[in-house]
Amino acid sequence: MTTVNNGGIINPSAVDHPAHYGGANNPYEAVKVIEAWKLGFNLGNTVKYICRAGKKAEDPSGRLGHEDQQKLAQTKLVEDLKKAQFYLVREIQNLEAKP
Repeated sequence: MTTVNNGGIINPSAVDHPAHYGGANNPYEAVKVIEAWKLGFNLGNTVKYICRAGKKAEDPSGRLGHEDQQKLAQTKLVEDLKKAQFYLVREIQNLEAKP
């Protein structure tokens, strides 16, 4: 699968089985687990963000020094865990709101 963004082509691996979600050859790739377990939107996103936490912190410019790269990695890790928390809390709230 190839996607187009602002007239430019995005690398298909950035969308189809990216490494930060486990990759195509990994039987525990996030999308495979989410679909196999029929998790739905909120729980699926919870699993997705937990799976990628700490794996998507590359410096796209390649200009960051080691210390700044470590800070970026820490920031991205916390950000992904907070995203997972958001979707998990939302799922719990939806369940608790049901009669």
